[in-house]
Amino acid sequence: MQIAEGDVIASIRDNLTTCGAPGRRELDANQELYYSAIMRAIKETEYEWYVSQEFSLRNDADWAASLKQAYKVCDV
Repeated sequence: MQIAEGDVIASIRDNLTTCGAPGRRELDANQELYYSAIMRAIKETEYEWYVSQEFSLRNDADWAASLKQAYKVCDV
């Protein structure tokens, strides 16, 4: 979405949908999107349902640490 349309947070506010790039892996500094800001924008809309993510690890990743990090990034 970032690549195709650009202004992710405005699009979320308008449509409440998004996805990550590159590769939909762990929510870390390698992602193009700043998920904490995106989650805050969703929260500001008073959206009351679930937000999900694909949880696909790199081969060398510690799954428990990656899951904890993803939760921390999205817990706003």
